[in-house]
Parts: sequence; structure tokens; C-alpha cells
Amino acid sequence: MVLDSPRIPLTRRTLVDEEQLLDQLDLVRLNLPIAFQEAELIIRHKDELVQEAELYAQEIIAAAEQRASELLNEMGLIQQAKVEADQLRQQVQLDCEAIQQATIAEIEQIRYQAQQELEEMRARAIAECEEIQNGADDYADHALDNIEQQLTEMLRVIRNGRQQLDSNIPPQKH
Repeated sequence: MVLDSPRIPLTRRTLVDEEQLLDQLDLVRLNLPIAFQEAELIIRHKDELVQEAELYAQEIIAAAEQRASELLNEMGLIQQAKVEADQLRQQVQLDCEAIQQATIAEIEQIRYQAQQELEEMRARAIAECEEIQNGADDYADHALDNIEQQLTEMLRVIRNGRQQLDSNIPPQKH
């Protein structure tokens, strides 16, 4: 966009179409939040998974307690019911921790990927800026070289004209 825009003569300035530039900036602004929204959605999903796991754990504990009560009523095996309930609690705890760790790892991976993409976009933007700057510098150098050649030619014409005038004027006596 900058390279195709008209240049202001004798300056390093370029006229850029404001609407076109704003449209490009809007595209960048609209595309960046998508990555952040996806990460936020995963974080919310993590909370839902943890909540579901806790509900599941409560259901298992309630089922274990009911089973233990039935065993107590039916067989009088209180000790066995406690052991089973403890084992279920431990298993649920381990399952919850595993789900939580997996969710955290997934979130970290997505966050890392989003950071990588952001860094890549930043690097590309910097490279494009440098490329634009180099193109502008080359253009300015070429324009100044052209002006210098024209001025040198004009100076040569002026010197030749003065030399011609000096040679046509008879010497004056003092």
C-alpha cells in the first residue's frame, strides 16, 4: 500500500489512502481477538470439566456411602464399606487431578501457540516495515541522485555561459 501510493517530491513522504490503511488495521484488529477468544473458551471449558469432575466425584461418594449403608444393613460389613469408600474417593481424587492436569497442559499449549502466532505476526510486521523503509530509502536515493545529476548539468551550463561571457568581454584598462 505504501509503495504503490504517490510520493511527495523532494521529501521522504508518501501519501497513503487513509480509508485503505484503516481497513487494513481493522482486519488486523478483528483477527487478533479470535485467538484470545479461543484461549478464553478453553479456560472456561476447563472450569466446566473440573466442575463436572467434582459433581461426578460427589455422585460416586454418595453412591459409595449408600452402598456402604446397604452393606452395613445387609451384611454388617462396616469395615469393607469404609475401605471401598476410601478407595473410590482416592480414585476420584486421582481422576480429578489427572483431568485438571490435562486441562491445564492443554490451556498452556494453546496459550503458547497463541504467543508463537503473535510473535510471528509481529516479526512479519516488523520485516514488512523494514522492507517498506528500505524501499523508501532507495527511492529517495534515486530521486536525489537524479536531482544531483540535473544540478550538475545546470552548473556546467552556467559555467560554460560565464566562460563564454568572460571570453567575449574585452579586457578593461585600469
